[in-house]
Amino acid sequence: MKIRFPGFKILDRYILGKFLGTYIFAIAMIIIVVVIFDYVEKIDDFTELHAPLKAIIFDYYLNFIPFFINQFSGLFTFIAVIFFTSKMAYQTEIIAMLSGGMSFRRLMWPYFLGALAIAALSMALNLWVIPVSQRACVDFEGQYLRRRQNYQYDRHIYRQIEPGQFAYIRNYSKRTEQASFFALEQYRDGTMVSVLEAADAKFDAATKRWTAPRYTIRTFDSLRRETFTQYRNLDTLINLDVAEMGRVQDLVKTMQIGELNKFLEQQRAKGSDSIRIIEVEHHGRYAYPVSAFVLTLIGVSLSSRKVRGGTGLHIGIGTALCFGYIMFNRFFEEFAKSGTLPAGLAVWLPNIIFLFIGIYLYNKAPK
Repeated sequence: MKIRFPGFKILDRYILGKFLGTYIFAIAMIIIVVVIFDYVEKIDDFTELHAPLKAIIFDYYLNFIPFFINQFSGLFTFIAVIFFTSKMAYQTEIIAMLSGGMSFRRLMWPYFLGALAIAALSMALNLWVIPVSQRACVDFEGQYLRRRQNYQYDRHIYRQIEPGQFAYIRNYSKRTEQASFFALEQYRDGTMVSVLEAADAKFDAATKRWTAPRYTIRTFDSLRRETFTQYRNLDTLINLDVAEMGRVQDLVKTMQIGELNKFLEQQRAKGSDSIRIIEVEHHGRYAYPVSAFVLTLIGVSLSSRKVRGGTGLHIGIGTALCFGYIMFNRFFEEFAKSGTLPAGLAVWLPNIIFLFIGIYLYNKAPK
């Protein structure tokens, strides 16, 4: 059985051009507005910390734009579809197309080509471009924004190194590679059996070794009696990379898909409690671009009928649906991070729910 694709006609080029043209125009306009407002908000930091104009433009805003495009791609896909489709419906162009023998399914063909182009762009940004651009943004913010200079590391860092072994690090500074306090805890059957503690511990990122002038080992016997032993010149190697000490939710956003997959495998092997956050990020890289098809289906089906209230009513209903989709995304992500739902199901569930809404609206659309 051969699958036949419909030929590409003048009408297809017209719809596809309107779709992508409206999408690009809307994204470009909002980017200009957001950049201006963001610059006005941060100009005091830029001036006080002497941020060079070249760094502001090329290191920060040029790398900020891909993230913003992808963040609001679904919303503006939806708005673009509804805006020009409802306009065509209001001018009875869609009625003329359907009266001329074109099926509604055939009408959807150029729309889905446009959705494919947007989904491909979003996928490329998600998997490869944005992680690299986010690194540059993070470095710039750490250097030139007072509010973000210490945002990479929590004051209290607690990480599982391997099953039964945990590291606690307090006040770690990337600049000095030093922590005010370092502890290495050992557990057996859920009970702490020993803990190594050291003040003013220094970390060597290349060798992954921690050193300190003095340290203490506390051990606990079966009766929970505690024994202290003090030593000099700590020099210990643990399976912890400097990147893992950063905030996991921010860290994974700076990883390309290959790095993210390796990091997920590594954390699974360690039994890390951050696995759910990483899995949400991993599934989201694929689920969000696919939403372009779902939102396009809803947008065309909703706005192809001529109604009283015209374009304004369609845009109002469509925007409410789109914000509902975004709200569902955030809602289910929190369920996944808390462990209430499996990460894969939680991330893909908004697409599944809104696909059913799209199918319902498609069946109600004028044929």
